[in-house]
Amino acid sequence: MQLVINTPGSYLRVKEGNFLVKNEDKVFEVSAKKVQSIMITTSAYLSTDAVKLAMDNNIDVIFLDNFGDPFGRVWHSKLGSTTAIRRRQLEVAGDVTGMDMAKEWVTTKIGNQIDFLKRLRNSRPAKEEELDAYIKSLEETKGKLEGLSGTTEELRGTIMGLEGSAGKSYFNALSFIVPDRYKFNGRSKMPAKDEFNCLLNYAYGVLYSMVEKSCIIAGLDPYIGIVHADHYNKKSMVFDLIEMYRIFAEETVVYLFSQRKVKQEYFDIIPNGMTLNKEGKAVLIEALNETLDKSVRYRGRNIKQRDTIQFDCHRIANSLIKDEV
Repeated sequence: MQLVINTPGSYLRVKEGNFLVKNEDKVFEVSAKKVQSIMITTSAYLSTDAVKLAMDNNIDVIFLDNFGDPFGRVWHSKLGSTTAIRRRQLEVAGDVTGMDMAKEWVTTKIGNQIDFLKRLRNSRPAKEEELDAYIKSLEETKGKLEGLSGTTEELRGTIMGLEGSAGKSYFNALSFIVPDRYKFNGRSKMPAKDEFNCLLNYAYGVLYSMVEKSCIIAGLDPYIGIVHADHYNKKSMVFDLIEMYRIFAEETVVYLFSQRKVKQEYFDIIPNGMTLNKEGKAVLIEALNETLDKSVRYRGRNIKQRDTIQFDCHRIANSLIKDEV
């Protein structure tokens, strides 16, 4: 489970080997064995004993800003893997091996988008024709990506251009199917301009922290990217890999709208946009956890969707040191 602390003044400490949370007038204990991560989204108190208990149980403590983006985390200082993986990340970033990896990640993302739109189309016969047009556009872009050959250094701009084109069609399709009052005009980030992007940005932020943790555990350097170029303090590998998992956030947000679970009181107006408040965060995180806990078939075994991120990171890390992709 994810232990989420999003009430100002909350307190997290240790009692008899368990986490003890004081939240307004509510006090409860949680076994460390049941916690995968601790997310702190607002002003809270955190004892050093709680940090130690988290580190001893391989639990990362993540601090999120008001938009859901992680701005810091507490994690144990051990690498836990060979530095050869990081060295290989640097080596493959500009060669054909890196290109093959980049194509896999981006085509997986677009394939997820296509599959999702097909499922939405099947339950919306009145909108079938329009959704078919969006699906066709995505399939054409996916085909162009699969046909690319060369190195990421040569084709990085082409890859990102095709990915952006696919994204535009995809989000136009999602805007087309949400209730009229919540239709939106493309992606908006920080701050979001509309309710859909407000929810989506926060869900993406949660996924960013999960992907970064999986990179660290697998021995991948979060800062050495392949598709996304290296920049100061930019977690380029996290940006690369999250593309395959954005669908978890998108399915969750679309579900909330289609099931009429979104309320105006979940949002606070701020200069130039809006932000998700405490009540909205609670509803979103509960729904996202339901999505992440769904069972899926993964390479011959049944696992939770959230665990595919860690399995993929281990697979990628192993491929790097075995020269296999």
